[in-house]
Amino acid sequence: MSQDRQAIAPIRPVDRRPLYEQVSDRLREFIDVNQLQPGDRLMTERDLARQLSVGRSSIREAITALRARGEVEVRHGDGIYLVRRPEDLIPSLAAELVETHIDHPAIWETRQALETQCARLAAHRATESDLKNLAASLEDMEREIDAGEAGLVGDRRFHVGVATASHNPILISLLDSMRQALDRTSATSLTRSGQPATSLADHRRIYDAIRSGDAPAAADAMLAHLVSTTDSLVMEGAVKELPGR
Repeated sequence: MSQDRQAIAPIRPVDRRPLYEQVSDRLREFIDVNQLQPGDRLMTERDLARQLSVGRSSIREAITALRARGEVEVRHGDGIYLVRRPEDLIPSLAAELVETHIDHPAIWETRQALETQCARLAAHRATESDLKNLAASLEDMEREIDAGEAGLVGDRRFHVGVATASHNPILISLLDSMRQALDRTSATSLTRSGQPATSLADHRRIYDAIRSGDAPAAADAMLAHLVSTTDSLVMEGAVKELPGR
């Protein structure tokens, strides 16, 4: 063969996933493209098998997997119905983890990821109304601390305010779905000696960065705030687990 001949494109690797998993992905694409909503009826097994050119046994396996995830239900003699859209699964999973009393460090790690991005976006997108709400939350927290309280109300208002100021509906929804867990971790942190005043100072730094539109500084300040709190809680937990404690 001539060396001048144009190189042949490599053969695309075979998809090694089980066929039913590939069928599940196609069904999710179908749901998304057609914008189906919970309660909508999907095609019959026969129609799905014909359109996807696979056996009905693979369709049944895919439907079983989607049922296990709570995405569809099979009404015998009636058909297959959508229970919830695939993107609705993350908030429900977060709620289930909260119900199982997931360890505080894991929740804080999730907060670090989500709230740091919220702070970054808020620096770009916060409106005057958002900034007024954040400033008011700082005043709330200061009043609570001056009254000898932990500052939980002001703290909650501030973190919700930063998420709201991101104007990202998915981040807002994810954090809202975890609200019970977030409130629990905040309460654990703010009831430690000296922490309310430290957190208030952290909040002010975050607010100043958001107000000035400095996205990197806002993200760094939020991450530093959450990481320092997490590290303290993890260390306390480790000490409690030492022999003799």
